[in-house]
Amino acid sequence: MEDMTFKVVLEKGEIGKIVAHLPALPGCWSQGDTREEALANVRAAAELWLEVEQEKAEKDFTKGDVELINL
Repeated sequence: MEDMTFKVVLEKGEIGKIVAHLPALPGCWSQGDTREEALANVRAAAELWLEVEQEKAEKDFTKGDVELINL
């Protein structure tokens, strides 16, 4: 897969963690003790999110043909 760029929102969590989420990927959230850890964790979460969505798309052929493109 080619590189894609996403906006990541970083916020202070209630227990001192840094919470990160990608608005473009609903439900894609993670956290870390540091900014760097939160970014690494949300990057891993985004990769898994995209893999799951790809698998869903490949299984759902009822609405027409499915084509994959690299962004």
